[in-house]
Amino acid sequence: MPRYRPHVAARPSWRCRVCGAAWPCSPARLALLGEYREDRISLLVYLATVHHEAAGDLAGQVDHHRLCDRFLTWARAR
Repeated sequence: MPRYRPHVAARPSWRCRVCGAAWPCSPARLALLGEYREDRISLLVYLATVHHEAAGDLAGQVDHHRLCDRFLTWARAR
């Protein structure tokens, strides 16, 4: 039986260690939504923190607005 491997970021590239997609990848987003399902504010605080770290690591490589969408916009309450 295959063992589940969490989709976590590899720094400083901020690519998923499992699938290689830009992190947070779809599986990571689903896992984060499940983990923080009762506390969306804490999810957004966590994502803002890692967004800040990624912005430093990816300075000059990724547009600021795209990085914000990648880390924060998807997680807002609908």
